[in-house]
Amino acid sequence: MIVPALGAAAVMAVFLLGLERDNPRDLPSTFIDKPAPAFELPPLHDGQPGFSTADLQVPGVKLVNIWASWCVPCRAEHPVLEKLAAEGVTIHGINYKDDPAKAKAFLDDLGNPYTLIGADTNGRAGIDWGAYGVPETFVIDGQGRVVYKHIGPIMATDIDSKIRPALAEAAAR
Repeated sequence: MIVPALGAAAVMAVFLLGLERDNPRDLPSTFIDKPAPAFELPPLHDGQPGFSTADLQVPGVKLVNIWASWCVPCRAEHPVLEKLAAEGVTIHGINYKDDPAKAKAFLDDLGNPYTLIGADTNGRAGIDWGAYGVPETFVIDGQGRVVYKHIGPIMATDIDSKIRPALAEAAAR
């Protein structure tokens, strides 16, 4: 009788600790302050470069956005990415488990904020990045290290409260 009661109390304590978090979407990433995972993806568009770890190790701050055309939150986030790209933020995309034709149509309809896009058709790169789903966005410093991970769509309110501070931190490294 005591063992089940202790088990129930332990589970309840875990749930209560989870409720204490400011935002349950703010899950920690094992990559924070570490190099981005090793990957090499073919291009989404024929005749253009793919996207790999080497592209993250060049000077300058960049975002890596994991997205898909079938993802409704990705569509909601897209105008924010377009705005950031128009401001000069370098954004690279990982197109996750998508039909290339549909991904290209998505970008044709909404615009292309990405400097480079890799096609992760089997989802392996997304797993290597520790993505829980799409969209997810990472801020990367000039040495290819992860500074910040944003789970879910970046909304306009997130730009000044989360993304710009992370970009400034990455630039200061």
